[in-house]
Amino acid sequence: MNVRNMSNLSHLREIDQVLSGRGMGRDALVEQSWRRCVEEYGMDPAKPSPAHIVTEARLREHREQSERLISIARSGLEMLFRQIAGQKYVLLLADAKGVTVDYFGDPKFEDELRQAGLSLGSDWSEELAGTCGVGSCIITREAITIHQSDHFDLTHTPLSCTAAPIFDTDGNLSAVLDISLLRSPQPKISQSLALNLVKASARRVEMANLMAMNRGDWVLRFSTSPEFLDVDPEAAVALDGAGRIIGMTHGAERVLTRQLGGRMGGAAIGQRIDSFFDLSIDNLPDLMRGRPTEDRLIQLRDGQGMFGHAIAPQTERRPLYARPETSGPLQNIGGGDPAIRRLQADAARLAPTGIALLLAGETGTGKERLARAIHTSQPGGRPFVTLPCAALPPDLSGVTGAAEAGTLFIDGPGDLSAADQGRLLQLIAGLDALPARHRPRLITATAADLPAMVRSGAFRADLFFMLAPVTLTLPPLRLRQDFDWLVDRLLRQFGHLRPQSLRISPAARAELKSRDWPGNLRELANVMEVAIALAEGAVIDVPDLPPAPLAPVKPAESLSSVLAACGGNMALAARRMGVNRSTILRRARREGLSPD
Repeated sequence: MNVRNMSNLSHLREIDQVLSGRGMGRDALVEQSWRRCVEEYGMDPAKPSPAHIVTEARLREHREQSERLISIARSGLEMLFRQIAGQKYVLLLADAKGVTVDYFGDPKFEDELRQAGLSLGSDWSEELAGTCGVGSCIITREAITIHQSDHFDLTHTPLSCTAAPIFDTDGNLSAVLDISLLRSPQPKISQSLALNLVKASARRVEMANLMAMNRGDWVLRFSTSPEFLDVDPEAAVALDGAGRIIGMTHGAERVLTRQLGGRMGGAAIGQRIDSFFDLSIDNLPDLMRGRPTEDRLIQLRDGQGMFGHAIAPQTERRPLYARPETSGPLQNIGGGDPAIRRLQADAARLAPTGIALLLAGETGTGKERLARAIHTSQPGGRPFVTLPCAALPPDLSGVTGAAEAGTLFIDGPGDLSAADQGRLLQLIAGLDALPARHRPRLITATAADLPAMVRSGAFRADLFFMLAPVTLTLPPLRLRQDFDWLVDRLLRQFGHLRPQSLRISPAARAELKSRDWPGNLRELANVMEVAIALAEGAVIDVPDLPPAPLAPVKPAESLSSVLAACGGNMALAARRMGVNRSTILRRARREGLSPD
């Protein structure tokens, strides 16, 4: 390393303390990080590198996998951004791989922020960005500030980045919350407030996630002082009916693992609460809000006193230590539609088996999304390889190695010619000959009626039976009963286009529900993305909705003619056009009209 590298390392050493219970000091971790950047990743700290922004397709995949967390975290992040917005901070939420999946920043500096990597879709993983706030947080699993020349890459040396980890209820790293400045005061101590804010916000996101995941279970929240116990506790655990821990925040894991000799990584999951506290699940009703907080004193087995707040199950309790059948990625494909719930349950049971699956449904119903959810619901960083049948590559020999031990997603086999059907059959036969541990899982998606094609002789029966031991059919959007849930999900998904909260008017919802949706979810997503971009205020109304692409074109009724027909009565004009009066007023001003 050159002198500049060693200087950067010394900056990190000034603020980083030894990680407890890891067997390696943080100095060594950071030095190891720098060595990897130079030796393994081939980075040169003397040369600036451009920011790494993933493609729209990859960003969509990362956001879909993080959708539940984004939904839970967003209101808290909006509140945090309002606290820091006037000081030119940017707020990033990155997933566990370092890709920014949610973002709050000042649009006036959008180009400059994007060049610095402070934007949606930026990849802050260590192998691409070197030592940085998000990357270092992922490695150390601790809150950290990487200030100016602490950064490995010259592109990032003007930045000050403060990041804190967010853990899921099993103790696994789920995301990183980062507050960054394009330019900051020279002293690193200037970011102390940012460090406290990001740590507190990460803790609240974990708490909200635990509460959302365990509505049907007892939750015990605890703090070292009673003042904020009921409103902003330090830690919490969820318990099953036998008093075993089935979920926890990272703060709780820190407290409980002291009783286990410092063993982190979810070691407390599955253990009884009375292994850590001098109480059992039968004592929890005594810790509810009916008693003063200072009277709710509980004691750890090591003698430390804390204050407890118990929250009773809100719904019927699940069986002991049972997990929801459709937790994780599969939860995000629907919001209560009975057909989707059955599909989720079947997919959850089939996901661990490795049985080949055929996903059927009209175009745009979410077949690839379901395939990726099935894939990511299983542990491990296995590859997901797409084989597009509409443009089948001339050479299929590379497919076997690329998809080894992962998922081979065969998209649209109904488009294959007879010759290409034979080639695909040979490929699958070759995959079947591989050892089980190397064999990829086959998931096929089709909008065609393959059984009818088999009966007519247009599709090979032997290939069909290889692809379709089980068929899962996604219903079209026009038949789904969770339409409002889908609209609200898309509002959150495209929230990066408008950092402030948006809602949709009843009239606009009614208009959307009246459409036929031949493009299904894909068409709805396009409509919502356009409407969010066009809406001028905080409410999406009917005029903000683009017309249905395949609907017959109707002559537009101008606002001036409607106002004239209504005698200038704006309320009457709004009812006639099916919009709010405020929308009429806004359009009148925009078109230079002077309503009475």
